[in-house]
Amino acid sequence: MATMYVDEDLVTIELGRWERLLTGHGRYACPLASVREVRVAGEPLRVPRGARKGLSVAGHVKIGVWGLFGGRRQLVSVTGDTPAVHLLLDRAASGGEFDEVVLSVPDAGRAAAAIQAAVQAAVRAAVA
Repeated sequence: MATMYVDEDLVTIELGRWERLLTGHGRYACPLASVREVRVAGEPLRVPRGARKGLSVAGHVKIGVWGLFGGRRQLVSVTGDTPAVHLLLDRAASGGEFDEVVLSVPDAGRAAAAIQAAVQAAVRAAVA
């Protein structure tokens, strides 16, 4: 299972062995400044859209990269029974690879709140 944490000025995602295989990424990090919105997805299997590279088992799991041929490019690792943190990113500011990250984590509400607090602190620090 993937893990997500905030470290200084980055949101970092460490993907597990199968997730690495299906997404082509072992680790993905984006600057806090690139995070435009943080949401909790109660039904995370509904979030990914478009053509994909990865795994989709209806009603159970989606792991991979969605939006390959247009639309919003999404890094996805979600299960049907676990809420997800849904990050909406500024693609250019995040390195140009993804517009969104959708990741099921055990306590999505707390994780989303921690990321939102870190984003707000980074904005305050940039203004000061």
